[in-house]
Amino acid sequence: MTLEELALQGKSSIHKSMAASVSDRLIGIRKDSIKQCLSDFQDEEHRLESVANIAGIEFVNDSRSTNVNCAWFAIEEYNRPIIWIAGGNDHKNDYSRLFESVKRKVKTLICLGENNNRFIELFSPFVKTIVEIKTMEDAVNYAYSIGEKDDVVLLSPACASFDRYANYKERGIAFRQAVHNL
Repeated sequence: MTLEELALQGKSSIHKSMAASVSDRLIGIRKDSIKQCLSDFQDEEHRLESVANIAGIEFVNDSRSTNVNCAWFAIEEYNRPIIWIAGGNDHKNDYSRLFESVKRKVKTLICLGENNNRFIELFSPFVKTIVEIKTMEDAVNYAYSIGEKDDVVLLSPACASFDRYANYKERGIAFRQAVHNL
């Protein structure tokens, strides 16, 4: 089976698929069954979910990234310029783990949360363009307006959603809807 045949793409998804196939073989599952599962697997909603590709700009819903570690994996997933939508209910998270990845990959940070000042202060040394936006629809519209072919618009908040939404699912649905309204 080639990597292109895997249902889930991206660095971390490919690694997880490879690990799953090795463990499946070790417990005696047939190769055909493994291949079928890996080519048909549907990932969960709101976790690196590709929502749409519009004019060469990929919109990715990673609303489930409610902590720094998950956001780090999401940012590391892409080798293209990222327009990062982040923020939310910040619990004095330690964002230092993100600094190097953000410096290398994020071209614009869109802050959408209750404590945007902290995001702006911490990430301004690493990101040239940082904007504060009040609604998901405005965040998606702004990202699209500045996006270029091969950019990734990544909703990966690194924070809980409770400042504006009931939960990460509601936030992810709002993102999806805003993308579909473009």
